[in-house]
Amino acid sequence: MKRILENNRKWVAGKLKEDPDYFNKLSLGQEPRYLFIGCSDSRVPSTAITGTGPGEMFVHRNIANLVVHTDMNLLSVLQYAVEVLKVKVIMVVGHYGCGGVAAAASNKQFGLIDNWLRNIKDVMRLHEREIMSIYDEETRLRRLVELNVIEQVHNLSKTSIIQNAMLTDNPPKLYGLVYDLKEGLLRDLKVDVNTFKRYEHIYSTTQEVTEEVVA
Repeated sequence: MKRILENNRKWVAGKLKEDPDYFNKLSLGQEPRYLFIGCSDSRVPSTAITGTGPGEMFVHRNIANLVVHTDMNLLSVLQYAVEVLKVKVIMVVGHYGCGGVAAAASNKQFGLIDNWLRNIKDVMRLHEREIMSIYDEETRLRRLVELNVIEQVHNLSKTSIIQNAMLTDNPPKLYGLVYDLKEGLLRDLKVDVNTFKRYEHIYSTTQEVTEEVVA
């Protein structure tokens, strides 16, 4: 902890040297343009790999960058980002070499986290034919990482939060990205959320509007 506190003081000194009013301006509020939904892996620092600074990006991270519809933490972050902060871009960011994806692809038990990793196994079930046709393990896991990101973007589309936002004049754009640890580069998977519209008859919901009764 001593190292952490020392690094913090050095960071503060460096920022004040650049701009003596830096922290005063930062304390006035945030207007982030982006929401980053990423993996908790310590090798994937959200602001560093995107070149963004404090106040530019709202961040939510969990094991294997999942969008789970019973995860109140994720849904709370999503609603606040969309409805209060009015973010313009929402990105689900996975990464090659993801331990969570590799664990889900194995037949081993890891404890409590197995329940969370079931969500990735569902991705495997949806894309079983493609996944099983890839014989090289590393290539198969890389593709599973990509398919997991794509499905999580679709999971965003299933939420009432995003469905309501899409009806506004300036809805957020959804992206699926993969970070390559070996290269340091982000790759856009070009997820077309419009292809998911064929399931609207299943997932689409209409917000109920109640009229105020004036006495």
